[in-house]
Amino acid sequence: MSSIERFVVIMLFDGVDLVDVTGPPEVFTLLEREMDGETGYRVVLAAETTDPVTTSARVRVLPDTTFEEVARRRIDTLIVPGSVDVDAERRVHARVDPAVVAWVKTLAARTRRLASVCVGAHLLAAAGLLDGKRATTHWSTAQQLAADHPSVEVDADPIFVRDGGVWTGAGITACLDLSLALVAEDFGEPAAMSVARQLVMYLKRPGGQSQFSVPTQVASTTRRMDDVRHFITQNIAGRLTLADVAARAHVSERHLTRMFREQLGTTPASYIESTRVEVARNRLETTDDTLERVATVSGFNTVDTLIRAFRRKLNTTPTEYRNRFRHRAG
Repeated sequence: MSSIERFVVIMLFDGVDLVDVTGPPEVFTLLEREMDGETGYRVVLAAETTDPVTTSARVRVLPDTTFEEVARRRIDTLIVPGSVDVDAERRVHARVDPAVVAWVKTLAARTRRLASVCVGAHLLAAAGLLDGKRATTHWSTAQQLAADHPSVEVDADPIFVRDGGVWTGAGITACLDLSLALVAEDFGEPAAMSVARQLVMYLKRPGGQSQFSVPTQVASTTRRMDDVRHFITQNIAGRLTLADVAARAHVSERHLTRMFREQLGTTPASYIESTRVEVARNRLETTDDTLERVATVSGFNTVDTLIRAFRRKLNTTPTEYRNRFRHRAG
């Protein structure tokens, strides 16, 4: 049972991305169920008025309260989603409403921890809250963010970035990854992993994972392939052979290779190596494990093998990767 109230405010305004709004509450609610007790999270949706807000998906959402009301309280976590406009050439531009920016600035002054989701980073930047900080946003508006706010160190690659008490997340479903990271900060990695399993997220993606990471680009098309991928993830530290995976799928090795090529556009060996790299990335970003330990838990077994895989998949070394993406202290 938690004796700490964690008052979480999610901002609402016309055109806001619906998933950005609904994703974080799902994570916090699942945590309460997984812990079988009170977590202290109290999530409210706040807008300028309590009138329904029309989201980008044309679904209307009813705010719980107003910006003016929550401005009277201490806020534990303020989550700022975003919205976009699309021009005639189908180019995407982050929408920056001066009235919303003013409320972001007001509420942030009463907030312990600040987080933006997707293009919400543009609202934080316009409020001056990202000056001198490293931040990310959806890849489609990263150039706009960098051009509009030269004082912000924009990194379009990561899933999310933490710089002190300010967190910025990449596009849309990355709100789940960012929310899991907030849970991990509050309750530890095991609690966050438990929620990730309930969300059927085979890997809790680290902030440093690229928005264009191999495992997030592929999508299986059959239940059998889903089961195979889950088996690989669950046994990644062991010696996974083609025969092992084929036996799990109840197919021949030749047929398994054909399945991977047709459904995922890769080979079983390449997919396993990519998954091991993702596990290693997570450890490098979130722990102080030695390279020997990282190599062991990710199934590479030796540091030399780990380094070769990083050079092949990411064009960097594990040490360089850790130096870039290790979470900064709050």
